[in-house]
Amino acid sequence: MPEAQGPTGSTDVFEIMHTTRAMRRLKPDPIPDELIFKILAAGQKAASGGNTQRWRFLVLKDPAKKKAVQVYYKKAFDEVVGPRYDNSPPPPGQSAESYRRTRAANQYLTDHYHEAPVWIVACLEGANPGRSVGASIYPAVQNMLLAARALGLGATLTTRHLQYEKETEAAMGIPPGFHSYAILPIGYPIGRFGPVGRGPLSEVVYLDDWGKPYPGLE
Repeated sequence: MPEAQGPTGSTDVFEIMHTTRAMRRLKPDPIPDELIFKILAAGQKAASGGNTQRWRFLVLKDPAKKKAVQVYYKKAFDEVVGPRYDNSPPPPGQSAESYRRTRAANQYLTDHYHEAPVWIVACLEGANPGRSVGASIYPAVQNMLLAARALGLGATLTTRHLQYEKETEAAMGIPPGFHSYAILPIGYPIGRFGPVGRGPLSEVVYLDDWGKPYPGLE
């Protein structure tokens, strides 16, 4: 089966990074396992602290398990995420209209979360409340998002289920001693990839001293 590629047929890594939007509207159509295998292999090639490789990747296709998690995912939207969208200004680089579309896409994902044909649940063995723990799982998550984009598949990094961590991890069957850090719903996208919206790089980068501009950076 030929692999889907970017809008111009390119697999250039910079094009992929610059067009890997959070794709929240996904078709329920099944995805060939060979594409999921490629995404998982990309995740496993990421950095891991001390090369301990304590990660585990739970692939969920079971509709009942996904629906059980979606109930809590929606509860968190109704209680926290939706009101935050309604009461917050647009982030840097995003217009008010674009922000409204993002909110609508988030609502869509909330209502159809369980219909994404494949979830990849990124987990780590053990508990570590320190800042460094994400360094051993989120690089793998980003690799998988980029791999999905290169294959023409939509995905997004979601962590909202962690607001009901105990209930959702039980629903997914994650055993004691392991914890989930993200769920990636993956499917063929409804809509197109395109440039991500961000503010000016010059506003968030400093040279040598905090707040000192980096000359020549736009």
